[in-house]
Amino acid sequence: MPAKDIYHDVVKNALIKDGWTILADSYTLEYEDDNLYADLLAEKTLLAEQQNRRIVVEIKSFINPSPMNDFQNALGQYLLYRDFLELSHKDYELYLAIKNSVFNYVLSKEINSSSNSTPSNEFYCF
Repeated sequence: MPAKDIYHDVVKNALIKDGWTILADSYTLEYEDDNLYADLLAEKTLLAEQQNRRIVVEIKSFINPSPMNDFQNALGQYLLYRDFLELSHKDYELYLAIKNSVFNYVLSKEINSSSNSTPSNEFYCF
């Protein structure tokens, strides 16, 4: 099981304050014989739709010297988690939680604006 990122509790507490219930603090994504480990599984009841919304959140700190290298690794992990969820839990949404400053830095790069598969609307910024 991977170690928690330094912002793990910050993101978890922000979700709780926003009305989310944490169902798993370290969530195992399983498909066939493989396991991956995301940071959180959370649920929120949507009254208008009379159903529960579940999200999987992967938290990244981006503390290494190269933010682009960290982004490359985080994006690869995100895409792999997304594919696992498509096979096992199609109704779960996946979010990558990163600091606002990292999000703004990554978005300022040309590589991000030219990529069609970058999940820019699936970031949870704190």
